[in-house]
Amino acid sequence: MNLHARKPPRNFIADPFEYHQEIDLTIDTLTNLGQGLGRLDGWVVMVPYSIPGEKIRARIHRNHKNYSEADLIEVLESSSQRVEPRCSLFGECGGCQYQHMNQEAQAEWKHRQVTELLEKSLGEKLSIEPIHSSPRQFNYRSKITPHHQRPRDGKVRSIGFLHHGQRNWIVDVPHCPIATEAINEALPPARDVVQQKAATGKFKKGATLLFRDTGSAVVTDFQELVFTQVGELSFQFKAGDFFQNNPFILEAFTEYTVRQAAGGNSRFLIDAYCGGGLFTLFGSRHFEKCAGVEINEYSVVLARANANANQINNCSFLQSSAEAIFGDVEFSPKETTVLLDPPRKGCDKEFIDQLIAFKPIRIVYVSCDPSTQARDLVPLRDAGYHILRVQPFDLFPQTRHIENVVTLELSASDSVA
Repeated sequence: MNLHARKPPRNFIADPFEYHQEIDLTIDTLTNLGQGLGRLDGWVVMVPYSIPGEKIRARIHRNHKNYSEADLIEVLESSSQRVEPRCSLFGECGGCQYQHMNQEAQAEWKHRQVTELLEKSLGEKLSIEPIHSSPRQFNYRSKITPHHQRPRDGKVRSIGFLHHGQRNWIVDVPHCPIATEAINEALPPARDVVQQKAATGKFKKGATLLFRDTGSAVVTDFQELVFTQVGELSFQFKAGDFFQNNPFILEAFTEYTVRQAAGGNSRFLIDAYCGGGLFTLFGSRHFEKCAGVEINEYSVVLARANANANQINNCSFLQSSAEAIFGDVEFSPKETTVLLDPPRKGCDKEFIDQLIAFKPIRIVYVSCDPSTQARDLVPLRDAGYHILRVQPFDLFPQTRHIENVVTLELSASDSVA
């Protein structure tokens, strides 16, 4: 599909290609954003929805200083890894990048993505464990947030997600194959309600909807307190707040992470960025004492309530910036693991500096963005931490996203005070 007007954009630079010039090229690799990368006479061209090894025809729509962007027009020589996407909106809706690749290919390229990002940043070869796959490849996502723009003539045109490569174009999504079955059952009546409100003039602007599948119900109120089960533990949180969105792999992912944290001589756990206490409470069975730290006051309230509800007594929770936590915890660094699960942007320099100064015996770094994780690992390596294990988890099949867990330990010579 042509995503751009036929007339060149005002700022289009016609070098090295004209606007909408069609070219044939072979795809060499995938970028960490999930786009195919090929070269024509040495010039890099990025083409989404293509697979390495394929010969394709593409249409140029933007030239940058060092590369060009193009839309996939035709696959001339197809990869054996190519499959028919399950979603009819794939290629328009920007939510998925890999539905055209089989499961083995997705795992292969996500593994390569983690490997290349970490090795390039650290400047050394690493042994990366095979991808831990999700039990479900579709119908796994327990939370989605479709959008719509303001009504026009009493009707909302589209309720869904942003078009690939567009900032203001919303694709109408009546059904999402990666969302749980319960969410897809809840979508049609909720969409009808939006149209009814638009027809009666009850709202004048766009909005974001919520569908949170708790396992027992689908909740649509962002502020509603919901409950969900992870293994033997139950957790409460606001429906609109962050909580891992693939419940089918969550227990295995969480249990692996806390077991890595409990390795070595660790007796204590500090869970930075702890949220509602998922890792902290799972860690309670592996450590003498656990301390969760969170900047959001309400999250700390919920984490304490979760500890009480699960009758866990060896966990405490502190409201504090993650950049200023170690002075409030009385654990011996030589017997402490610090578990990090920061937002996508990674850790602030102030936090990394304090972590290095605290000098815990072990660090487990959980990340939804291996590129920022790779950046943060450099100062930890330089401070004497060596990587014991790297384990990627595919929490997000059909997308380019990957969750990665890196276990680090302080070298013996650096652990001496």
